[in-house]
Amino acid sequence: MSVKKLKYCAGGEWKESKTEKYMSITDSNTGKIIAETPCCTREEVNEAVKAAKAAFPAWSDTPVSERSHLMFRFRTLLEEHLDELTLLVCTELGKNVNEARGDVIKAIEVVELACSAPVLMQGDSLMNVSVGHDTVMYREPLGVFAGIVPYNFPGMIPFGWMLPLCITTGNTFVLKAASLVPQTAMRMLELLIEAGLPPGVVNLVTCSRREAELLLSHPDVKGISYVGSTTVGRHVYATAAANGKRVQALCEAKNHGLVLKDAILDVTARRIINSSFGCAGQRCMALPAVCVEEAVADELVAYVDKFARELRVGPGYDPQTDLGPVVSAEHKKSVSDWIARGVEEGARLVLDGREVSVPGYEGGFYVGPTVLDHVTPDMEVGNREIFGPVVCIKRVKDFEDGLRIMNDSEFANGSCIFTQSGHFAREFARRTHAGMVGVNVGIPVPISVFPFSGHKNSFFGDLHVMGKDGVAFYTEVKSVTSKWFTEEDSKDKISTWEGTISRA
Repeated sequence: MSVKKLKYCAGGEWKESKTEKYMSITDSNTGKIIAETPCCTREEVNEAVKAAKAAFPAWSDTPVSERSHLMFRFRTLLEEHLDELTLLVCTELGKNVNEARGDVIKAIEVVELACSAPVLMQGDSLMNVSVGHDTVMYREPLGVFAGIVPYNFPGMIPFGWMLPLCITTGNTFVLKAASLVPQTAMRMLELLIEAGLPPGVVNLVTCSRREAELLLSHPDVKGISYVGSTTVGRHVYATAAANGKRVQALCEAKNHGLVLKDAILDVTARRIINSSFGCAGQRCMALPAVCVEEAVADELVAYVDKFARELRVGPGYDPQTDLGPVVSAEHKKSVSDWIARGVEEGARLVLDGREVSVPGYEGGFYVGPTVLDHVTPDMEVGNREIFGPVVCIKRVKDFEDGLRIMNDSEFANGSCIFTQSGHFAREFARRTHAGMVGVNVGIPVPISVFPFSGHKNSFFGDLHVMGKDGVAFYTEVKSVTSKWFTEEDSKDKISTWEGTISRA
């Protein structure tokens, strides 16, 4: 049986790559190869940028209301094809049906925000800022932006966090899609083209890091939006910024939760299960580390162990599945190696997911829910991002001890507290280092009108994705001050400040 070979998109056309290197795409549920995507050449990456640059003048001059109409049409098509897109995510990534559907819906959420582009792009004005002078501030697009995305949210990240606000504000876009899971992004781009996207406004390539590196220094690229590892993110930020580009680099996390002794433990444990094992732990807002007051630690761990064992591990496209596979065989080994390291470091293995097997899907990349207890601050398993269904329990003396351990982390994407105390909830919200904070909420991801605001080594840049930050990232402001002459002006002496200072 022949394997489907995918194409890249430049200037509105899907083209066969001239590369000799193709990358395999697997069904994570079975381990079988289902397609191959090209490792596009440097010339093809440059072609995509050239197409985006050529499309920018006409697109940026298109009235913002027309650009928002495109988003309305795109939203309709996404809703109509929601089941199809859900199945694509289930297949190439392995998320369960609910998670995969949510991946697409979260993209739709930002598309809906972008529909309000005429309001989002409104500037500001003030009449008579000084005698006879008026000032108007406009927001304008910059040009070509590039997005470099990971595999874990093939719908939400490129077609939610990046593309909608980028193009509705008048920019054009080059997407370096995730090579492990490109089909979702490719299908969503097909729908955007069907909605009426002009050629060249959005272009898509798959390639290796070597070819993607071109985007960081390309003179025609004005900004980079990146999501991925901290090591690469730091490089992306430093390189692109040194080349005069705007950069937002969203990176790794090791989010921590804090469970106080007054928490409702059974409800809290279910929240921890969802937060730690949802999406197979492959999300930067997962909850892979939980600090719990020693007084209730045994009881909480018992609940977590009990509820974790109730999860049904299976293929993502089975509606009964709670926990699907991880993305690849390599990543399965990485997660398994981290579990082994945790045991070597002295953690107690309460529940081991390494040997899980799914009948009929033995070739899939499954890792079951894993619980490590008595994880101490010096253990790497509790400090590094594992990106799998593994939760580390850290026992603490009290609120202050737990908060200190959490804030000692080099990462600060999200954090949460489980408590019935308003005092401790407020203290936590005020003093935690994380940029997204939950009070009895394990995954405190804000809706799209707010920014996705990681801190410390979880983010490099100044403006985050989504919300007002997202609009500001993709636009620059222009302030226009005007004055209309009168007969009196011919009699007045012109000052150094041309009349914009009205005080004597």
